[in-house]
Amino acid sequence: MLVNVTCVAIGRRGLLIEGPPGSGKSSLALALIDRGAVLVGDDGISLEPRADRCWALPPPNIAGLLEVRGIGPIKLLTTSAPIALVLALDPEAPRLPDPGTRIYAGCSLPLLPFRPGDAIQALRAEAALRTFGIA
Repeated sequence: MLVNVTCVAIGRRGLLIEGPPGSGKSSLALALIDRGAVLVGDDGISLEPRADRCWALPPPNIAGLLEVRGIGPIKLLTTSAPIALVLALDPEAPRLPDPGTRIYAGCSLPLLPFRPGDAIQALRAEAALRTFGIA
């Protein structure tokens, strides 16, 4: 199980959001869920290599729970999805970041440094998935 990551599925592709506690992973996930994404896992996911893809699955002990700051955990539907992109939340991410790669469970995944916290964050995350994510 991976910790300090949150994952949502957007149109059958997993968007893995990584960052330290309090960096905005759950807030970004909530904004994306509001736009139609489905939760895979918050503050932890299970990984399963399948053929040439790495799948994110809800973690059994906290499946369906998303922590909303100031409210507490809320219960949501979950799904599983192949990870297509990793967003690394970093307040110092450059305006025009260079994509990289991250290895999880032996799978090489596209990685994009991503500045958290502004109002248009969910739209930017969807654009990043379209532009840099595995098709």
